[in-house]
Amino acid sequence: MKESGRKQGAVAPCAACKLLRRRCAQDCVFAPYFPADEPHKFASVHKVFGASNVNKMLQELPEHQRSDAVSSMVYEANARVRDPVYGCVGAISSLQQQIDLLQTELAIAQAEVVHMRMRQFTSSSSNPTAGHSPETVSPSGKINIPPQNKSYFSMDNMGESLWSSC
Repeated sequence: MKESGRKQGAVAPCAACKLLRRRCAQDCVFAPYFPADEPHKFASVHKVFGASNVNKMLQELPEHQRSDAVSSMVYEANARVRDPVYGCVGAISSLQQQIDLLQTELAIAQAEVVHMRMRQFTSSSSNPTAGHSPETVSPSGKINIPPQNKSYFSMDNMGESLWSSC
């Protein structure tokens, strides 16, 4: 029977103790948060923060906050490995730029809808049969909608996902 990466009787080292090549004590501060089957988590955290600093941070926190702190450290460490200068701030900045771009595209689309409605309103008030502008009404009574040549919602240039390999 296993409990948090440890076998009863014998002590299986957690990912931190395995990487640091030391004996994993029963009260190891790393064991609950860095199980042996997830060595990449501690490896990236150790690379960015160092084992001593992680140990100090975890010891200073109440136990109920340690899991969240480890999750944050793992996220920041993975971001720092991908982008050593900006870390997760670079990812946040990139996402903010995408939000700004999409808000601009949404505003353009909304303005286009208002413009089309105004054209429809003005043409329907002046000519009741032309109430379907910018579409045209054929002699058979069917509405012909002109095709759109330009899409404001193209996502082709968004690039690779920021969340890959987290």
